[in-house]
Amino acid sequence: MTDPSAGPSAGPQAGAPRVRGRRPPAGDPVVDRAMALLFAFGADHRRLTLTELSRRTGIPASSALRLANRLMAWGALERDPAGRFSIGLRLFEVASLSPRGHGLREVALPYMGDLAETTRHHVLLAVRDGDEAILVERISGRDAIPTMYRVGGRLPLHATGVGLVLLAHAGPAFQAEYLARPLVREPEQVPVDPAELRRTLAHVRRTQAVALRRNVIEPLMSVACPILTTDGEVVAALAAIVPEQKADPRRLIPVVQLAARSIGRSLDASLGVSPGTSPGTGA
Repeated sequence: MTDPSAGPSAGPQAGAPRVRGRRPPAGDPVVDRAMALLFAFGADHRRLTLTELSRRTGIPASSALRLANRLMAWGALERDPAGRFSIGLRLFEVASLSPRGHGLREVALPYMGDLAETTRHHVLLAVRDGDEAILVERISGRDAIPTMYRVGGRLPLHATGVGLVLLAHAGPAFQAEYLARPLVREPEQVPVDPAELRRTLAHVRRTQAVALRRNVIEPLMSVACPILTTDGEVVAALAAIVPEQKADPRRLIPVVQLAARSIGRSLDASLGVSPGTSPGTGA
């Protein structure tokens, strides 16, 4: 589609092949700039002024305002009486359609609730997105220990229980590229030994579980297991986080594994997959 403001000579000549992926001479495509506005928000930046949106995206204020107004018209952004922008409910509605997010969450919630009743602390559900994990859901007991991660937040693959499970079942090429980086466990600022991490990932693949001890925010243990479909694909990771002094991996690992297997079977059932058959579509 030709930019109507560019004049008659801006479009391609008749019969000329269309070049895909080429950005317009004015800069980034409108959709890229609109997405940049949305991704300017975060857990610590839930409400932003126009000036802050412009500064965090590098988009001039006048252009940012035009884009923000269009996003408001679609319900993707909202604006309070003070003039600050925030994410609109329309995006929540759209995000709920994600099969790797809300759909997975709906299937997993009953089993997560049972696991939370048993552990009385935190139960986490996460999926891999690129080189990080995204926390899809978390159920926390009334007296649960403090935790760093929120629903919708991103977790490192090399320093969390769910992350190690997802990294262990990622493709070999991805693992090799990931382990070639200088990895640091945060917030402790402790370097990660690649050889030790490789041994840990091999152990996770062999046992289908990991028990990770951390001292953040207080001493804790994360026991995590993969959620697999009938065809053996790991679609998510499930974890229970408990205080270290109450942790007994020999008892906790089978409980988490049982919940993870139950979620996997329910996912297959929701897709109409019988044992021994392939779902035919990716998760």
